[in-house]
Amino acid sequence: MSSWNMSRDCCSWDGVICDEMTGHVIELDLSCNNLAGTIDSNSSLFQLSHLQRLDLSLNNFSNSHISPEFGKFSSLTHLDLSDSNFSGQIPFEISHISKLQSLHLYGRLRLIAHDFKLLGDTALYGIIPETIFHLPNLETLHLWENFQLSGYFPKTKWNSSTSLQKLQLKGLFPESLLKLTRIEDLYLQYNSLNGTIPSGIFSLPSLSRLVLSNNHFSGQFEDFNSNSLILIDLSNNQLQGHLPNSIQNLVNLTDLDLSFNNFHVDANLFSDLKQVSYLSLSYNTIDEKEVNSTLPESLKYLLLAACEVKELEFLRSAKQLSNLDLSNKKLQGRIPDWAWSNWMSLITLNISHNMLTSVDTIPLQIVYTIDLRSNLLQGSLPIPPNSTTFFFISYNYLSEEIPSDICNLTSLVMLDLARNNLRGEIPPCLGKITALQVLDMRHNNLSGNIPTTFSNGSSLSNLNLHGNKLERKIPQSLANCKNLQLLDLGNNNLSGTFPVWLGALPDLLVLSLRSNKLRGPIRTSRIENMFPELRIIDLSYNAFSGNLPSSLFQHLKAMRTIDPSMGAPRYHGDTYYEDSITVATKGFYREIVRILYLYTVIDLSSNKFRGQIPRIMGDLIAVHIMNLSHNGLQGHTPSSFGDLSSVESLDLSGNQLSGELHNWLLLRNDGLRGFPISKSCGDARVLDTNDTLSGLDDEESNSDFQSDFWKGALMGYGSGLCIGLSIIHFMISTGKPIWLARIIIEMEHKLIMGRRTSSEGKGITEEETLITSR
Repeated sequence: MSSWNMSRDCCSWDGVICDEMTGHVIELDLSCNNLAGTIDSNSSLFQLSHLQRLDLSLNNFSNSHISPEFGKFSSLTHLDLSDSNFSGQIPFEISHISKLQSLHLYGRLRLIAHDFKLLGDTALYGIIPETIFHLPNLETLHLWENFQLSGYFPKTKWNSSTSLQKLQLKGLFPESLLKLTRIEDLYLQYNSLNGTIPSGIFSLPSLSRLVLSNNHFSGQFEDFNSNSLILIDLSNNQLQGHLPNSIQNLVNLTDLDLSFNNFHVDANLFSDLKQVSYLSLSYNTIDEKEVNSTLPESLKYLLLAACEVKELEFLRSAKQLSNLDLSNKKLQGRIPDWAWSNWMSLITLNISHNMLTSVDTIPLQIVYTIDLRSNLLQGSLPIPPNSTTFFFISYNYLSEEIPSDICNLTSLVMLDLARNNLRGEIPPCLGKITALQVLDMRHNNLSGNIPTTFSNGSSLSNLNLHGNKLERKIPQSLANCKNLQLLDLGNNNLSGTFPVWLGALPDLLVLSLRSNKLRGPIRTSRIENMFPELRIIDLSYNAFSGNLPSSLFQHLKAMRTIDPSMGAPRYHGDTYYEDSITVATKGFYREIVRILYLYTVIDLSSNKFRGQIPRIMGDLIAVHIMNLSHNGLQGHTPSSFGDLSSVESLDLSGNQLSGELHNWLLLRNDGLRGFPISKSCGDARVLDTNDTLSGLDDEESNSDFQSDFWKGALMGYGSGLCIGLSIIHFMISTGKPIWLARIIIEMEHKLIMGRRTSSEGKGITEEETLITSR
């Protein structure tokens, strides 16, 4: 809006269009302008009575309701308020805009009703005014993304053809939708619709695009007839049975997605669909007797992941494929020569998670993505075409040196060679590929030094060389990688001092140098903002010495504030690759996948640090894991640790600390007590692995040992304390003492809570209640 100069005619302003005859403002486009604040009924916006198009999308009106005044725009044909964080209910007055053709309300819109109720701790939801569906000229209604809506479809015939996206419906498919005889696009994905899909929906005379994916539909398909459908997406439901023969009559169909259902697919059904270019049958069953079926030559995208067919013969007729997914199909041996000849036009090939043992060459012409992960490939690294952008071949058994020809792939964005047996040096020329964003070579047998060739203009975001045999110093050329977010050089033989110059990297989130031969004190430089975004720092198992670096801690801004809006790192093609790192917590190594931007860790354990713990460490309130164990730390634990309200694991063991640990830390932090969870929670992807302690057994083992423990205790009460303790000692020596620790911690927790209740009842402050540091 910088062009909005009051000394100039407003019709010359950006985003403003006026009628050439009358000079009235008829269109106003203020989308994506970083606008904030409120739009109330007194806004001068509503004085533009001749407006025909109004676009306020992609802004942030977080304190603003949708004003009823919008209903006074009698000439308005297009209204877009999407993704602007409006709140409140959809005003009834919107239905007064009789000329409205297009209404977009999708995005971060939180809608509530008059008798609203909370959905747990989430946003409020509301009822869609039924009168909106009766707007006489409405053609497009978008209610998309990130909100909860409820309401009822009108049971009478609708006066409009609508395009409904992300409408939060529940229950059976609404029969009233069958009355939309003019509807062209119907999007009802990501809802809670269940039951069967009425066959009549496929026969709506004007319907061209039908998307019912990610619901709970079940049952079988019935015969139907349609000449208008060009796109059908029924993926991610519980549909089953054989596809009806009438699917052959969809002569204009170009896109068909039936993936993630339980269909039995006869591939012959698609031979007459001459227009189909996208076909996804992943996670269904293709009948074995039909493996010689002919597929349409028009196919460009063919996705057959985890289909129950092991042969590739029926692909012979598909010679124009550009995208092919054959992952999770139990393919064995090698790819036949005829297949490579047929796939010359491929730009994306996914044959991951199979049992292929040999891919000597990849004889394709122009390909952008190749995924060979999780096979049984042996020998040397196959080099894909120079056009390759994303190359994934991790989790195999490759064992030779990395050919320098890999550097001919100058367009590489992601190179994932992790978890093989590759040996030799890392080709220095890789550091010169400026397009490279992800270089993952962790868990190989690579030796020599880290390339020193990283240059200005590097796009590198993720460098993971963990678990190799790399030596010498960390190259200072990494400072040229201004976009670096994750740097994991752990479990190598690197030497030298702490690379303080990495503090100048503005986006660095994760730094792991654990288990190397780094030494000396950690000194900071004169950089004004060191490590401003750092959330995970792991320097454990080195020989760092001196005092804990207070000057470093005071720079860690991201650890001193809790920012729930922090977003995940993004790469092109990030559906293929996820960041991960292993951290130690409560005696377990845990692999943190994809949530690195949310997890905050400081691990300085097993070094030679001495002196006192600096008070400033209590300012790192966003830290989840803090491990200072096995150093030479002395003195008292700082009282500022009471401010660490987010910490889940605090390890100070193996030091020379004295005094008392402030009770505030436990009383106000329930996440700190007890053992870590034994199972991952939902989509958080936190995987427990056991590297220092044996993992927890099942519930039966847990129950049995606790039962035996209390039997021993009761026997001790009855026949003498010494005998009872001896019996317990025997049980522990033959069982798993971790359960004893669990029981003790549970008892301690009950004791602490009892003391807290008692203290509150007596008016004792928490500052006066201390527990002795163990």
